[in-house]
Amino acid sequence: MDKQFLVDQLIAELRASARAAMSASEVAESEVRDGATPAEKREDARAALEFGTLAGAHTRRAKRAIGEVDALVTFRPGPHRPGTPIATGAVVEVEDADTQEGRTFFLAPVGAGITLVGPDGDGFLSVVTAASPIGRAVLGRREGEIVDVTVNGEPREWTITWVG
Repeated sequence: MDKQFLVDQLIAELRASARAAMSASEVAESEVRDGATPAEKREDARAALEFGTLAGAHTRRAKRAIGEVDALVTFRPGPHRPGTPIATGAVVEVEDADTQEGRTFFLAPVGAGITLVGPDGDGFLSVVTAASPIGRAVLGRREGEIVDVTVNGEPREWTITWVG
């Protein structure tokens, strides 16, 4: 599997998120500056404060996304050698013991919660990080092992069926 394709796609998603956050921040800042007359601003200072707070939150979100892009620019996940422990950069497939439902994860240093499309449109992968419950459960494990994970407050037992 071309993991660099996944990294490039993750970078593109994070850059789009940063652009959207900066745009939303600019709109909120404009509303603080230009959204009301001086008299209206005096009467409803709370609205200006709320827009200012919103602008700051969007700016922080954009900076976080840009920082995550910076972390990924030099990230080059290599191939997973059979029998070795799962590490950051691995693609991990698991199967739920009860439902036999399979899921595929890309263990990345950043970008948790983003969904990627596999090469050639081959399925979907959820990005997880080592800090996430799923990442902590699979990190250091090997193909064939069983891990316990809590998903939506419900304990699940997953078998690691493939690592790439």
